[in-house]
Amino acid sequence: MHQRRVVLPPSTRGLHDITSTVEEVVAESAISTGLCHVFLQHTSASLVIQENADPDVLADLNDWFTGAVPDGARHYRHADEGPDDMPAHIRAAITQTSVTVPVIDGTLGLGTWQGIYLFEHRTHTHRRAVVITLF
Repeated sequence: MHQRRVVLPPSTRGLHDITSTVEEVVAESAISTGLCHVFLQHTSASLVIQENADPDVLADLNDWFTGAVPDGARHYRHADEGPDDMPAHIRAAITQTSVTVPVIDGTLGLGTWQGIYLFEHRTHTHRRAVVITLF
């Protein structure tokens, strides 16, 4: 097994490709065949595996979430950190806080057009941490 906690650069709302960060940890692990589990230690952001070729896919996803879970809706009770607080928790709840990818020949076994993305749901810049475990 190999594990490392990585603090990601601060990011604003949207999808941010973290594939290369995860690949670095896979390479340092020297594990050639196994599983890579990436866990996000937060409740107002998420992780998704998504297309990495056409940026319109990421823009459309972000736009859909903005419409489906609007900031500042009156029916939210929780707004301790502003109008984007509860919507961020809802967006994280309907996505995921972890992903698992096979390791094949010492590299991530992602498909041709796949990347691992931090999906930041808050409007202000936040620093997020992931725990990457290989076994």
